[in-house]
Amino acid sequence: MNYDIVESFAQMVREKGIDRDVLGGILEEIFGILVKKKFGEEAKFDVVVNMDRGDIEIFLEREIVDVVEDPNTQISLEEVNKKGNEDDLEVGEDFVEKIELASLGRRLVVLAKQSLNQKIRELEKEIIYNEYNELLGEIVVGDIYQIRKNDILVNHNKNELVLPRNEQIPFEKYKKGETIRAIVKEVRKGNSGPVIVISRSDNMFLRRLFEIEIPEIYDGIIEIKSIAREPGERAKIAVESQDSRIDAVGACVGMKGVRIHAIVRELNNENIDVVSYSDDPIIFIQKSLAPAKLKKIELDEDEKKAIVTADSDQVSLIVGRNGVNIRLAMRLTGYEIEILREEKPFEEYEEDIELIDIKEELGAEVYEILINHRYDTAIEVLTAGPEKLKEIEEFDEAKIEEILEIIKSQFEEEE
Repeated sequence: MNYDIVESFAQMVREKGIDRDVLGGILEEIFGILVKKKFGEEAKFDVVVNMDRGDIEIFLEREIVDVVEDPNTQISLEEVNKKGNEDDLEVGEDFVEKIELASLGRRLVVLAKQSLNQKIRELEKEIIYNEYNELLGEIVVGDIYQIRKNDILVNHNKNELVLPRNEQIPFEKYKKGETIRAIVKEVRKGNSGPVIVISRSDNMFLRRLFEIEIPEIYDGIIEIKSIAREPGERAKIAVESQDSRIDAVGACVGMKGVRIHAIVRELNNENIDVVSYSDDPIIFIQKSLAPAKLKKIELDEDEKKAIVTADSDQVSLIVGRNGVNIRLAMRLTGYEIEILREEKPFEEYEEDIELIDIKEELGAEVYEILINHRYDTAIEVLTAGPEKLKEIEEFDEAKIEEILEIIKSQFEEEE
């Protein structure tokens, strides 16, 4: 047993890189408990562990007395002589005896084995916990080995990592056996061992991908100032160059977009806007809402609000699909953005729209009526205005207003 116990610990030293002194201390502690169980709390003893030889030695120290009252701490001179009193010890001196492990009894030996196994398991859990705690926020690469309803289990260096549904990229497809990258988001102690949560939806994952793909960020030449992200949909990342010779946005995008495309592919084709950071909030807001053209930005620094004035045809660009663009711009800049829409004179529309192209939106009946009254394009209808359109018997004021709104909205979508 001696050899087995020490060898199992020595193996952990080799595989896990655990401090040998720590393991030796654990063995000493466990066998110290056993000795106390056998010889009582007052027993004087010494446990020596030699990890190299795979050896454990236990030495019990007892006082030599004339009359033994406590055999756990005392021993008679007669008994010492029987054991071979090589040092000619006398009454009053201490006798040190080596205790064989087997003499502790089978029950205590079994208890030692159980205690050691438990200590080993606890150590392994502690090692895994510490290992992943140091990897918090870093990317790990593992293999998907189980896909469940609410999470995915990933094998990383023979350890189980959990990718919960809320940490996945929405609508991304995962396959068993597939290699996957994610950051370590959380490590906590569970009843059956450490629970390691990984994430692909966290902003930090996007940050780490930029550090990997763009050397200037890794080297600190370009700094990531802020990130706003709706995973699977769109992300905005504000960057600033510490070197005036390097264009931060250009470096992040790369030649023909090769750098940014690598990140987009990793994120399941998530759209990424790289924004040049500015200390001036007005410029920063303007850039975060690009390519929309803004007419004016008014700031309320105390309330962290920005009122953005823009032509009506720019509103859809500012807001974006399902409002994602303006939400990300607000998170990126830290300002609540309010839009003031200004009607754009129809004379300024760069391109006209044939009514046939918006027949479905207008409705077939309305379309036919307009065509019959020699209105062929959207600008012709807008130029006519409500007063002229009232001459058409089939239209009342409400209908005319509805037609004009439909046409204006088409110009906004075109923009």
